[in-house]
Amino acid sequence: MRITGSLTALSLLLLCGNAEAGALKAQGFIDLRVVSPSNAQNWQHGGLGKLRFDGNGGQDVNAEIPQIMAEARAQLTAELSGMLLFRYAPDQKTAVDLLEGYLRYRPVSTTPWRGAVKLGAFFPPISLENTDLGWTSPWTLTPSAINSWVGEELRTIGGEATVEHRWIASSLVLRAAIYGWNDPAGILIADRGWALGDKPTGLFDHLRLPDAVAVSRGRRPPAQTLTYREIDNRPGWYAGLAWQQDGLGRFEVLRYDNSANASAYDQQFAWATDFWSLGASIPFGDFTVLTQAMVGKTVVAPSPTFKGVTDFSSAYVLLGWAHKTVRLAARAEVFNTVERHPHFPHDGDDEDYPPDPELSEHGHAVTLAANWLPTSYLRVSAEVLRLNSFRTQRAAVGLSPRLVETQLQLNLRVYF
Repeated sequence: MRITGSLTALSLLLLCGNAEAGALKAQGFIDLRVVSPSNAQNWQHGGLGKLRFDGNGGQDVNAEIPQIMAEARAQLTAELSGMLLFRYAPDQKTAVDLLEGYLRYRPVSTTPWRGAVKLGAFFPPISLENTDLGWTSPWTLTPSAINSWVGEELRTIGGEATVEHRWIASSLVLRAAIYGWNDPAGILIADRGWALGDKPTGLFDHLRLPDAVAVSRGRRPPAQTLTYREIDNRPGWYAGLAWQQDGLGRFEVLRYDNSANASAYDQQFAWATDFWSLGASIPFGDFTVLTQAMVGKTVVAPSPTFKGVTDFSSAYVLLGWAHKTVRLAARAEVFNTVERHPHFPHDGDDEDYPPDPELSEHGHAVTLAANWLPTSYLRVSAEVLRLNSFRTQRAAVGLSPRLVETQLQLNLRVYF
């Protein structure tokens, strides 16, 4: 068993000690966690496991501080506000990194119409799970594969505009954004595949790829990628629609396209990534159903004679039950990637070419979680996650393509 922490973590707690000062409000939490990890080495340590925690250090059970979140919000004027979200974690490039930072302008409205503009760096409005403080989930410790990937590779660094129309018992929201510095998004899906973990990437962090990727390209491990980088000097965009009806729930659709030039290069190649996301949150009594599906593709074309196309898809259903101080959740999900290498010169649709099994994968996962909130400043969570995946890439390093992983976590979250 090992205990990890640092003076930086304590400094964050002291920094947020004053919860409110005038128009400035600060809040956050510290996680104290005991983990029985997967026995497969994960991608963060160069392996091909798909869960955040593994037995790389040789321990059967780990006790650690996996993260501290600190959020500061300031109401600068009646219409202008700002937000900063910092995260401490021992397994990121710097002990403290910035996850979000933006300004939001929302004019006061006296009609059914309301608009807002947001500028800065922030998570795109994709997750229906991660709605709690620090972009975390109120239901589970580990988000779904979809939202694990959103946290790892996607960040809106630019501007978003929203227009909302409100009725007595419903509302309709249209949003659209233009952003940059997200050209590498998609490399994890292609080279590592889907994974489940509660480690969103900070704005100044980097991501590690499996060592098998470096070896296959004749390079020495470790292979790393910068996540938020502008390579082709052209913006990406997304647009979405959300409808909410009292007693019925919330339904969302969003189209995302980073509009990257798949042949552009600046220290690393750009990946042209686009997808559709559909989601719904449906309450009934003490129960809530969350469901989401994503389907898209990412493309890289590093030379005139090679093109890599990865089709990806995933979907989950989460059933949550909340009553007084207890929240229970069960989530089931599936995920899939299909790698293709169209011939050159290109003489047909990408889908006309057979899949390359080396980097294709499929799998499913089940998560069970229980949460107890005895006070407003304390949350106790227990989670078990079992993931079954098949990825042929593992055979290249002498492993079975089929891998079944189990991870158990007990977490004490203290809010401040």
